[in-house]
Parts: sequence; structure tokens; C-alpha cells
Amino acid sequence: MKRFISFLFVLMMHLVCSSQTIKSEVQIAFMADVHFADVYPELKDLSSDVYTDTVNGKNVLIRSMESQLHSTRLFNENYFAFQAALDDAVERGIKIIAMPGDFSDDGQPMHIKGLKKIMNHYVDKYNVSFFMVNGNHDPTRPYGKQGGERDFLANDGRLQPIMSTDGLYTSSSNGVKPTVISKEISEWGYKEILEELEDDGFFPQKHYTYWETPFSAYTYEQYTYEKAVMASKLGQRIVMKNEPLNTIPDVSYLVEPVEGIWLLAIDANVYTPKSNGDGFNGSGIGYNEVLKYKRYLLKWTEKVVENANRLGKTLIAFSHYPMVDFNDGATDEMKQLFGAKSFQAHRVPDQVVGEIFADMGLKVHVGGHMHLNDTGVITTPKGNTLTNIQTPSLAAYAPGYKIITVGNSDSLEVETIVLDSVTSFNSFFKNYKVEYNFLADNFPDRLWDDTILSSTNYREFTNTHLQELVSWRLLPTDWPEHIRELLVGKTGWQLVKQVYTEQLSEREIVIKLNDKDLAITDFENWTGEDLILDFYRFRNADKIALKDIDATRLKAYHFLFNALLSQPNHETVVPLQQFARIFQKQMNGEESENFKIDLN
Repeated sequence: MKRFISFLFVLMMHLVCSSQTIKSEVQIAFMADVHFADVYPELKDLSSDVYTDTVNGKNVLIRSMESQLHSTRLFNENYFAFQAALDDAVERGIKIIAMPGDFSDDGQPMHIKGLKKIMNHYVDKYNVSFFMVNGNHDPTRPYGKQGGERDFLANDGRLQPIMSTDGLYTSSSNGVKPTVISKEISEWGYKEILEELEDDGFFPQKHYTYWETPFSAYTYEQYTYEKAVMASKLGQRIVMKNEPLNTIPDVSYLVEPVEGIWLLAIDANVYTPKSNGDGFNGSGIGYNEVLKYKRYLLKWTEKVVENANRLGKTLIAFSHYPMVDFNDGATDEMKQLFGAKSFQAHRVPDQVVGEIFADMGLKVHVGGHMHLNDTGVITTPKGNTLTNIQTPSLAAYAPGYKIITVGNSDSLEVETIVLDSVTSFNSFFKNYKVEYNFLADNFPDRLWDDTILSSTNYREFTNTHLQELVSWRLLPTDWPEHIRELLVGKTGWQLVKQVYTEQLSEREIVIKLNDKDLAITDFENWTGEDLILDFYRFRNADKIALKDIDATRLKAYHFLFNALLSQPNHETVVPLQQFARIFQKQMNGEESENFKIDLN
């Protein structure tokens, strides 16, 4: 009889919990890859002449524009972009901000402290709660390391190296000032970063409804705040204490910030020991390595999914790394055309990753890392579906964040907010002009396009940043020479004629153009370089890029691609045909701007 009564009690609890509803509509903002750097740090161990300038009444410490244009992320203006995104979120009444990794730039103390200062402002003034998970830049190594940057901008336009200890870098150029030392530019490890951000999801708080780790032993029904505090200690968040890899803490956690919603923060960083035994390699691969080194996370996630279903919770997972291919199905073709190491192909998760998480019942995952606006959907042979939402970076084109709205329906609404306008984004333009003039006088071969200093808004600024990045770094490194020779330096009209070599006369090509309401002039006003840049725009921003690409030019691209794909294969055309297929897939992926996810 006792067993029967106990069974009835459990059954009744299950039915009550299964029918649990969310009291009101809840919105969660996801802000990934902020790469926050404090441009107004208070560094007591540096003299005032090290700073770039005084702007807005504060000492400024910024990286050079040259360094930004060679990087896939901005270092300076994202300081303002982060606050603009937070302002936008609180204006919408959003109280929950989730940050899927790379919230800092290399976990440096000055940046983590500056980030925390800004976050505290929004916590205190707007009652916002932050839920963070670490990325490969925070921390760069599990126990931290010495570090620094060689390319801060001095007030005379030269570079100013700042290192955390002596001997890391010695300048040998008249364009570089002598190295200075500040311990605030070392790179913190797990322990130090979590001590600074202990209130932001990594540890339980009294106002959370529920909180657990992969290693906690209590159930939802047994939960108390005191038990969670004991389980949250870093010494308790380790798989095995005797193997080198497993001495590293795992800071994954599950939290119920408001009744009915579970946020699953997965620490997918994997730091493998160096072969020489001297420390650890950096993270950055993501779930392919999780399957190899952190399989306990799979068992835990499966248990979380089962409990979410049992208790009637809406579960949203987030981590730094994507769970699903982010190339719109073009990965294999990209590897074949550009090479196995181009376009960060090593960071594409194997299909088995998405299938494993989908088959355990996980429906939604939000990732970052790639600085892409993208949606990836995988449906397994068993019929289970996982939607992977890639959140764009606030520090790159097109800058933005995601909002997920959870209500009482069986679907989630996803909205992408693009930061067109950011107050004070041009604060350092006069400093960059000093840098530009210095390079013009001393290093003209390193001179960048100063039209970026004419940007009228933040989106335009990131757009020009991407253009310069493609020119200075991506085109030389990602594109094999034989493909560059087919595209670079040629107008669109030359490309069209190249496609129809020895098949059609110019007059016959013009007739085909007229059938599509196109003319020769619609191909003469853009080049292969423009085509490549627009490819990166689509790759980074998906259909959001349409705002920055002329409609007639896009129509001309479609004509060129269709012409390419209708041609017989021959040596000259095949690489361009492959590129056309890849470009078309990038333009026609899953909806990624505003859409719904059916949880059934």
C-alpha cells in the first residue's frame, strides 16, 4: 500500500509539473562575442604618457586601427556597442541577458573588471540578470598565462607595446615605442575570471528558482540554495582529479532564472596538454573535441532534457560553439575549393554532434564563436530536430544580438537586432587620423583606407572594417592563387565573357542580358573583388547583408551564377562553378533574421 501511495504521489507531481505554464511572456537577449576591451581602464602601474589621449575626460587606451583591420573583431568600438545593445534590450523590457562566450578579449584583468563595472550598472539600475558561459578567449588557458599586446596606439601615432612581464616582447622598429609593463594585461584563468563574475550565472544565487552543475547530486525536488552553494565550488566541478586534462574545472551549469524556463550553459572549452608537458593548448574547436574529451556533458545534457520534459520546463541551451554546420550545407564544397584549412573549416562540427544532441531531445541551442548570423537545422534519421542559432558578434559585421521570446505556445520566437546606430562609436576617429598620418609619412605600405573615418553609423563602420579585413587578410589567406587570378582585377562584364568563351558572341550575350532586364553597364560597375566582399557579407550576415548590396548588382550575380552552372565543365570554369554553388547556398540558407521554432 505504501508503495502504491508513493507511486500515486509521484504520478500526480509529474502531471502537475508537466502542465506547468510560464506566467507571462519572457524575453531573453543573447549577446555573443562581445570581445569587451576597456578603453578607459584605470591602471595604477602605468604612467599617464602611455595612454593614447584624453577623450570624454578620461584616459584612453586603445589598439591601433591597423591592428583592427587585420583582425576578425574590433577591439575598441565594441566598448560602446555593448552598452548600446544593453540599452536597446532594457528599453524593450528585457531582464535576462545570456552571453555565449568571448565576453572578454583574452580574459585580461583590466577588461574583465571593466566589463563587470558596466554589467553592475545595468544590474543596479534596471534589475537585469546576466548569465554567462565562457569562450576560448575567456580564458585563453585554464590557469591563465602571461601576455600582452604589441599594438596599442600611442598619442603620436606609433605603436605602444604593453606586456604583463619583462622579456615577452622587445620592439625593434622606430614605429614602436619601448615596451611598458602592467600586470593588468596578463591573461586570467578560470579561477580569477569566475571570482570576478561570480554573480552572473556561474554560481547559484538565492533568487534563482533552481541551479545545478554536471556534478551536483541533488534532484529538482531536493533542491536548496545551500546544497547548490556546496556543489558550485570549483573543486567539486572536476571529473577526475588524477589525469592532467581532468584537473581543469568545468563551469557548465543549468539555471531556472524565472519559473518555467531553463537555461543550459555548456562549457565546451577543451584545453589539451601540450606534447612537451609545458602547459595546455588553447581551446577553439568546440564540440568535435567535446565528444572526445568531455563525454560526461552528453550524459548530463540528456538528463537535463529528460527532467525538463518531466517538469514541463522550456529548455534553451547555449554555449560558445555551434552544434550544427554553419555553412548552409556548403562545407564540403568549400573544403574542396579553398582547402581543408580555409574558412575555419576545422571549427565546423561533425554531423554526428548535432545528431547526438537532437536524438537526446534537445530542441534549441544558441551559439557564437564564428561571428556569423546563421540558423542551422538538423533532423536525424529518427526524426528528431535541433535548431542551432548562431548569434552575430557585437564586434564585427553585421553587429547585432538575438532575442528569444518564450510564451505559453509550443514555439519560440527569434528576432535579430542589428546595431545600426551606436552612440560615441566615432570617439577615437581623431586618434586614428594621427595614426594614419604617421603611417603615410613613415610606412606607406601599411596605409589603410581612411574612408572608414567617414562612417556615419556603427553598421557602416563594421561594413568598411570587413572590406579592409578582406583586402588585408582574408583574400590573401583564404583564397588560393588560381582562384584569385580568375576573379581579382576583372570587371563583372569580363567575368561574363570569360564564362561564354568561344560559345557566344558579345551580341548574343547582350541579348541574354536584355531578356533579364540587364545591360553591360550593370556588369562594368563592379569587380571580382566586389563579388568576393559581398560573399563575405552574406557569409557573416546572411540576408541582413541585402541592405548593403545593390539590388541590380545582386541580379547581375544571379545571371553570372546561372551562366556558370549552365556551362560544360572545363578547366577555367570549374572553380568558378564551385564558387557559384557555394555563394548560392550562402544566400539561400535557413531563415536567420526573424523566425519561429516549433518545439514539437
